[in-house]
Amino acid sequence: MDLQDQLKNLFPDHQASPEENKPQAEHRLFVQKEPMVCKFEKRNGKPVTIIEGYEGSDEDFKILSKEIKTKFGVGGSFRGGEMLIQGDYRDKIMKLLQDKGFKTKRVGG
Repeated sequence: MDLQDQLKNLFPDHQASPEENKPQAEHRLFVQKEPMVCKFEKRNGKPVTIIEGYEGSDEDFKILSKEIKTKFGVGGSFRGGEMLIQGDYRDKIMKLLQDKGFKTKRVGG
């Protein structure tokens, strides 16, 4: 039983408006020709994966950052055109980016 069925049980007289029935359109990311760089560094003794080299808008890069952090259940941030992910997730992130159509380049270690 999904959420819509549960709401119908709670409010049988409610009629859904047309805006409620529209599924949200998936955001299309800019796929570039140059590879994105995936680096591994230790900052303050802790492993950090850095992704940089995205040529699209910062908003698209933030959306991609949020998707990666959610998918892998890790923390991170977006600063100055680079995405910082806590931990060494280079291989997993590179695989995800390649599945989305991005070219990637592994740097370091």
